[in-house]
Amino acid sequence: MKFIVSSSALLKQLQQISGVINANTVLPILEDFLFEVEKNKLTVVATDLETVMKVHLEVEAKDSGRVCIPAKILIDSLKNIPDQPLTFNIDKHFAVELTSDNGKYKVMGENPDNFPKEPAADETTSFTTTSSVLVTAINKTLFAVSNDDLRPAMTGVFFEMDKNGLQFVATDAHRLVRYKRTDVSCPKNDSLIVPKKPLNLLKSALPDNEDEITISYNSNHLFVSHGTTQMSCRLIDARFPDYKVVIPVDNPYKLVVNRSDFQSALRRVSIFSNKSTNQVVLNIQGSELQLAAQDVDFSFEGNERMKCQYDGEDLAIAFNARFLIEMLGSSSSEEIKMELSTPTKAGIIKPIEHDEHEEVLMLVMPLMLNS
Repeated sequence: MKFIVSSSALLKQLQQISGVINANTVLPILEDFLFEVEKNKLTVVATDLETVMKVHLEVEAKDSGRVCIPAKILIDSLKNIPDQPLTFNIDKHFAVELTSDNGKYKVMGENPDNFPKEPAADETTSFTTTSSVLVTAINKTLFAVSNDDLRPAMTGVFFEMDKNGLQFVATDAHRLVRYKRTDVSCPKNDSLIVPKKPLNLLKSALPDNEDEITISYNSNHLFVSHGTTQMSCRLIDARFPDYKVVIPVDNPYKLVVNRSDFQSALRRVSIFSNKSTNQVVLNIQGSELQLAAQDVDFSFEGNERMKCQYDGEDLAIAFNARFLIEMLGSSSSEEIKMELSTPTKAGIIKPIEHDEHEEVLMLVMPLMLNS
């Protein structure tokens, strides 16, 4: 088998899918890309048994065939070859010879029959949306996903679909993010949990633009396709916690602050907080917000004051500063509104400005105040 392909085009496509490959794999074949050539079209597949990503690109080829090529050495060599046509020659023992303008490189490929089969997209339900909707949803929820493998349902993002829209929910039991889109219509009421890794891969592979993407799913797998890139992943088989019960219905106190000022103040003050809790106390009185942190073990202390708009009774409430910083970082609104009630009830953060088709709600659990 022989084909000719542009070195930079191939590298660009391989880098999109190389993130699927784990550093220490169970099967050596999982360290390879599967190359399939058919009628001037090359399909490259990468998998870790749970997630499969594949890309298609045009090549010059007279015949068709398949081969597995070790991913690391191929990408490392392509990074160092200037943009030019590359010729791949593969013999019947799967030895691969790369020929560039002034070089020849050999690598031993593997039998493609040993490469894992990808899941079949049977009995799927599909809907379309734009690439930016999915990328934004991933950016706004992924940071709140739990890393606790003992609670598998929380280690992914919960997709909730109905005719009126699509909701993405992520929680790690200390904070929760719900991102809602009303400009996407799904065929039926359904829900599924998508693991963190494939979502991270999609975030880097998809462009943040209005390109149309197709999302399909069945009982075990999710399939996403955009242009020449396709991804499928196994869904998390668990029940997502009933997140609606933890969202407080009535938080009467309203605090409005400048998002970036608040985030910067939290960053400065949290340096002096206890390293295990990252506790920062918010003292709100009238139009002044005080941030205070201390680490008793080292006699560290940090305090700052800032202006705010507040409607409610004076309140002192403590939060994990790292959680607040991450939540504020996921928003692009200039000002945010915090809805609070008592020092022991969850606080809700909402951006003041947002797109007309989206709704963002972030919830964070308070910490016990050190009396």
